[in-house]
Amino acid sequence: MTLTFDFYFSFRSPYSYLAMPAIEALMAQYDAQANMRIVRPIAVRIPGFFQKVNPLWPPYLGKDTKRIAEMNGIPYRWPRPDPIVQDRETREVAKDQPYIMRVSRLGALAVERGRGFDFVRTASHMMWSGETENWHEDGKLAACADAAGLDGAGLERDAAADAARLDTIIEGNETAQNNAGHWGVPLFVFDGEPFFGQDRIDHLIWQMKQHGLQER
Repeated sequence: MTLTFDFYFSFRSPYSYLAMPAIEALMAQYDAQANMRIVRPIAVRIPGFFQKVNPLWPPYLGKDTKRIAEMNGIPYRWPRPDPIVQDRETREVAKDQPYIMRVSRLGALAVERGRGFDFVRTASHMMWSGETENWHEDGKLAACADAAGLDGAGLERDAAADAARLDTIIEGNETAQNNAGHWGVPLFVFDGEPFFGQDRIDHLIWQMKQHGLQER
C-alpha cells in the first residue's frame, strides 16, 4: 500500500530545494508519495520578519546551506533574481511580490494537475542550481512545466487567469501547515505528525516504516 505524506514547500526556501533529491530518492526506494503543498515564504507571510529576526541568522543560513549542498553534491546558488522583492539595505519586503507568487501559483496548479512534485523538482533546480540566470524570463518556467509532463504555456495562462483561486489554495496550505504543528519549510507531515527540516527525512522514513512502509 502506498503511503502518502504532505510536503510543505516554498520556492524561496533553500532548505526546501536541498530536500528535493532526498525526497526523490525516498519515493524511488519506498512505496511512498509526496503530496506537494505550496506555501509562501515566511518573509512574505509575516510582515516585518527580517526586521525582527536575529541578524546572525541570514549569514548563518548562507554558510549552512552552502555546506549542505557541498556535502551532498547538489548544485546551489541563490536565485537570480531573488524570488522575493526586498530592499537589501533595510530588509523591507515589498507588498507586491510578482516573482514568488507567479511560481507558487504555477506550483499549486501543477499539483492540481497531478504533476506537482515533478514541476517543483524541475523548477526549483532551474532556480537554485546556479545554471540559469533570470529564471523568470524567456519561458523558462513554462519549459520546466513541459519537462514535468505538463503543457507549460497552458499552465502559465491558466495560473494567471485563476490567480485568486490559487492564492486561496496556497493560503489554505499555510493554515494546514500551522495546524499540523509547525510554521517552517521544508515540513513533512505523515499521519498528523510533523517533521521539520531536511535533516528529519530519516525520522519521517522511520515513522512510515512503523505504519508498514515497504521498499519497492
